[in-house]
Amino acid sequence: MSSISAIAVSGMNAAAQRLDVAASNVANAFTTGALPAANGAVPAGEPQAYTALQVDQAAAAGGGTQVTVTAANPSYVAAYSPQDPFANQDGLVAAPNVDMSQEVVGQMIASYSFSANAAMLKAGDRMTTTLLDTLA
Repeated sequence: MSSISAIAVSGMNAAAQRLDVAASNVANAFTTGALPAANGAVPAGEPQAYTALQVDQAAAAGGGTQVTVTAANPSYVAAYSPQDPFANQDGLVAAPNVDMSQEVVGQMIASYSFSANAAMLKAGDRMTTTLLDTLA
């Protein structure tokens, strides 16, 4: 595989991973849990809130990109929901630290990035075909 193709494919894989993470965050945005204690531990038997994820993208050696998925920091925020059975005495629960507007932007970026890398892959194919046609 040529370096153009490898770079384009790595970009397409990164875009797909970014979309997967955004979809997971959106799907679990309202999966609350018990508010952890000061030491970070969730009380025994209580549900834990979904841990929001984030994508870190960096240049790969030799070209292309690599993606690392990590937990968002902070992974939860305190939300007022006194009707939840696991709410603390103040009516607070742990809610995933998901910003829906940022997730939508992330999905759009993934879509545009995937399209751009697909176009680069097609351009590389056309260049190779033209080169081979001139050599024949």
